[in-house]
Amino acid sequence: MFLVVGLGNPGSEYADTRHNVGFMAADEIHRRYNFSPFRSKFDGLIAEGSIEGQKVYLLKPQTYMNLSGNSVVKAASFYKILPENIVVIHDDMDLTIDKIKAKIGGGSGGHNGLKSIDSCISPNYNRIRIGVGHPVIHDKEKIINHVLSGFSKSEKEALKINIDIVADLIGVLLNKGMAEFSNQLGMKVNQK
Repeated sequence: MFLVVGLGNPGSEYADTRHNVGFMAADEIHRRYNFSPFRSKFDGLIAEGSIEGQKVYLLKPQTYMNLSGNSVVKAASFYKILPENIVVIHDDMDLTIDKIKAKIGGGSGGHNGLKSIDSCISPNYNRIRIGVGHPVIHDKEKIINHVLSGFSKSEKEALKINIDIVADLIGVLLNKGMAEFSNQLGMKVNQK
């Protein structure tokens, strides 16, 4: 059993922003694998289904990014899902818009959603990092404005391709592990 978490901020004003690519990926996985409707639970929206034979709970925390861990720990505790069976999909400013990377554990890289999850369940969970690019100026206000901004037309096209790749390969991660997922991810990203 797995918990797949897409990070984002609730509310229509954040729907198409860079910080919400985790929600966007969760919505595509939800659509593609015919999950049950989302329902409110664990300070989030949760749906259940299966991906390539694996039972999966799909979670979109509704706590705002900085408190995402509160929602994740509630769902993980209720379903008795260990960190190694948790997958968090999130935006990453250190990657350009055409990149996706994945790993187990590591630091938060300044991402407040990851900081919150790390403090609630430990940092040893699976992470799928979808690139959203970085502002040229490294000033805190510029960074906040950047992650809460939308995408250009060409960026939206690149993002859609990346979200499709994540949805295509999520079953590989669940069934074969991070090494095989990362390998196939690298091949798909390089083929674009």
